[in-house]
Amino acid sequence: MPFYVKQGQVPHKRHIAFEKENGELYREELFSTHGFSNIYSNKYHHNMPTKALEVAPYRLGHGAHWEDSLVQNYKLDSRSADREGNFFSARNKIFYNNDVAIYTAKVTQDTAEFYRNAYADEVVFVHEGEGTLYSEYGTLEIKKWDYLVIPRGTTHQLKFNNYSNVRLFVIEAFSMVEVPKHCRNEYGQLLESAPYCERDLRTPILQAAVVERGAFPLVCKFGDKYQLTTLEWHPFDLVGWDGCVYPWAFNITEYAPKVGKIHLPPSDHLVFTAHNFVVCNFVPRPYDFHERAIPAPYYHNNIDSDEVLYYVDGDFMSRTGIEAGYITLHQKGVAHGPQPGRTEASIGKKETYEYAVMVDTFAPLKLTEHVQHCMSKDYNRSWLEN
Repeated sequence: MPFYVKQGQVPHKRHIAFEKENGELYREELFSTHGFSNIYSNKYHHNMPTKALEVAPYRLGHGAHWEDSLVQNYKLDSRSADREGNFFSARNKIFYNNDVAIYTAKVTQDTAEFYRNAYADEVVFVHEGEGTLYSEYGTLEIKKWDYLVIPRGTTHQLKFNNYSNVRLFVIEAFSMVEVPKHCRNEYGQLLESAPYCERDLRTPILQAAVVERGAFPLVCKFGDKYQLTTLEWHPFDLVGWDGCVYPWAFNITEYAPKVGKIHLPPSDHLVFTAHNFVVCNFVPRPYDFHERAIPAPYYHNNIDSDEVLYYVDGDFMSRTGIEAGYITLHQKGVAHGPQPGRTEASIGKKETYEYAVMVDTFAPLKLTEHVQHCMSKDYNRSWLEN
């Protein structure tokens, strides 16, 4: 995160004795990144965060590798993979490589279990639903079309107001998810030219510490392996915290898009960066203003990246037959672009109404069985003239 936050009670210096009224010590936990050399937070617990009663295996699968998938363009309806489950068990892995994994989920159930992804930051896009993110750092209200950025190692729960229509698009990053560097000055503050600023970012509000002894189930994810740790003390027992590592939210409707005289490349729509992949979003905007501009994207061949588009809402000008919840994958080495007739139809148009989330990876993605079961069989033929 680009800015420092302090909430609750913290001592005036780090790593010094911090006593309760009865003389006992609060327990300091340093939540550090990059081997103590990058951003961090200090958390002050009523009890030692290390106290566990038991550790046991936890069985959970999200989708097996599709061994015989072809390198081609794909369109799939992610809703066809829906299943019952809570905010982490309902997830279906769609694509993955060593840098990132991409999931969709229709959340149908609440859970009393806590969750922690130990190896990956998570970007949870809330396509449908409203509720609250509960974590050690406090509560964060969730709105429809929020990006929730949850640093690895964060103990949390996602709870929704009702479970009749909750849909998530989840990006699991095996590196730190960051605000693009070119959007920040040398001190970390977002620039005047950035497409969003600190006022658009929502941070947790610390609540009264929960000091309860019992048996609290924590599901920990380590890559594709899960374990169930039973904690002796409720994990949300902080009296205070400060630092630059914490979960935060940003709503896609707050994004201020760039507009150009001619068509701008997807890199001008960046919202987050990570190692070997980026996240962009497309939002309503005026079209290009050159008198001969073609608003529809030119045909292109991603020789360096795979392109995943998750469609959120609106009229997608380069293609028909797209609905909210659909995903397209255009793989490196295979050309793609507008359907026949869509380029011509875009000329003279003044604006677009579309919301979509895009993930561009710089290493090839592997596909899971969910792609095979959800894909449109004739997508590759959609560029043929009829």
